[in-house]
Amino acid sequence: MDAATTVLLSLGLAADAFAVSISSGLAIKHMKVNKALKIALFFGGFQALMPVVGWFVGLSFSFLISAIDHWIAFGLLSFIGGKMIYESLQNDECEKKFNPLDTGTLITLSVATSIDALAVGIGFAVLKDSIAPAVTAIGFITFFLVFAGVFIGHKCGNLFANKIEILGGAILIFIGSRILFLHLTELPVITNG
Repeated sequence: MDAATTVLLSLGLAADAFAVSISSGLAIKHMKVNKALKIALFFGGFQALMPVVGWFVGLSFSFLISAIDHWIAFGLLSFIGGKMIYESLQNDECEKKFNPLDTGTLITLSVATSIDALAVGIGFAVLKDSIAPAVTAIGFITFFLVFAGVFIGHKCGNLFANKIEILGGAILIFIGSRILFLHLTELPVITNG
């Protein structure tokens, strides 16, 4: 996977965490850097860990599905992207108050927003693509976006959350479509022999 696609993938996966970090910033009364760092470390860490878990899961059965791997990657990314867009358009007027600094809450939110990254890790294994550059980019980009998102949420409120999730979903659908297109238009190798 090239660097531009890796960055786009990372941004798409980080969109949920960024939106949650904005909401977290809203809930924090007295903002300090260490509070934003704690939230960013949880989200960035889980976003980096989940593709690795997915990659190991995918390696165990990739030989069974190598003929349709591009369809699986397209389906997973399109489903995840579509789900993100759908959920961002839902009207959640009865949001519960929560403590975004509680460790249990952070683990729950981090896992919930990184399930998509687990599916992407499976896609990397199926496509036999190197996971290390993507995991690094996903972790760091998520960390920095969440860190900034906590401060944005604290200062600006919840103006951007839905728009960010829509953009993230669209990016994931684009990447899935690109993978499918590249595999379907790949010319077969002709050998003399």
